[in-house]
Amino acid sequence: MSAAASDPVLVRVLRDEAGRIVAALARSFGDLDVAEEAVADAVEEALRGWRVRGVPPNPGAWLTQAARHNALDRLRRERRLREKAELIGARAATREAAGAAPAVAREPDERLPLLFGCCHPAIPPEARVALTLRAVCGLTTVQIARAMVAPEATVAQRIVRAKRKIAATGIPLRIPEGQERVDRLDLVLAVVSTMYAQAHLAAGADAAADRNLADDALWLARVVAHDLPLEAEAHGLLALLLFHRSREDARAVDGELVLLAEQDRTRWNQALLAEARVRLDRAALLHRPGRWQLQAAIAACHADALGPDDTDWFQVLTLYDMLIRYDASPIVRLNRAVALAEAVSPEAALAEVEQLGAVLDAFHLWHAVRAHLLRRLGRAEEADAADLRALELTANDAERRLIAARLSPGR
Repeated sequence: MSAAASDPVLVRVLRDEAGRIVAALARSFGDLDVAEEAVADAVEEALRGWRVRGVPPNPGAWLTQAARHNALDRLRRERRLREKAELIGARAATREAAGAAPAVAREPDERLPLLFGCCHPAIPPEARVALTLRAVCGLTTVQIARAMVAPEATVAQRIVRAKRKIAATGIPLRIPEGQERVDRLDLVLAVVSTMYAQAHLAAGADAAADRNLADDALWLARVVAHDLPLEAEAHGLLALLLFHRSREDARAVDGELVLLAEQDRTRWNQALLAEARVRLDRAALLHRPGRWQLQAAIAACHADALGPDDTDWFQVLTLYDMLIRYDASPIVRLNRAVALAEAVSPEAALAEVEQLGAVLDAFHLWHAVRAHLLRRLGRAEEADAADLRALELTANDAERRLIAARLSPGR
């Protein structure tokens, strides 16, 4: 089988199986680092071997067995846990001789304890995303670096330090209960949301070699919502990502960004929109509101409008006022200002935006929003200056072209 044919199969297998295999090996060997590295090595073996020999009949079992062998080899080489390694190896041999399936996590929620471990509050936020992509989603360090628009060495260090933190502090790979679950779940959902947002910042990549981070984030959101069906916020985040994903074909056309107000709404994916509404309704039935549900409700307002002029901006503004009770971050307040401009006036919105300058001066979208409001108020020279500053702060080529197109002639 050619590389073009085998690589998508490997991507699909990794998305479905990598987290389960890491979780199973970590539980068996008591060492996340051994488990994660063993799976990473198995992925490299699969990438090379499947291109030459073709995809095996049971790709998931092949990957599991290869990873298990890698883990045992590492333990023997390092002379650690020799007795345990030999015992596990003997059990695996017995199962194989009897024709039994290799040891692999069978229950769908076995990735969830691993995900909660990767998103533990003791791990720095930027490392949570990298470790989740490596351990749960099965991405290579090179792929993660491309997705996060960061040097490969930096990403590798983040992953190493995160795994050391887990080992040194004894962070358990388990699903917390009670209020701890509520607090920790928000960290998990934030990581998934960051993964989705990061997909729009990644540089162009070779489709044969790289993963679509937005697809990985949406897949992970589905896993969390499926395995924690009584957690309203899990359904809320899934609804939010589905609303966003439904607009992807209209958001980027021929490599150019298209703002929401200018998008061709006939290009929006109606099946994803319908699923998003079902997920949002399911969350509402649980009567535990939160920030992800409110963000999804805002996205629903845009989805329900036939066109930009039909958007219920007062409803959007009301939802932002509710959201601020859960998340008063500067980014949320900046987005609220955009709604305020439509529901009340650009003058009122600009006053709100100016108050955020001290904390968002290094954020290119603060300058871009400010420029948009200044231009609406007829202050073209100030608007151009704000857009020029936004250009200095973003490296995303599509964003740069969009901002540059707004400048006055001759600028």
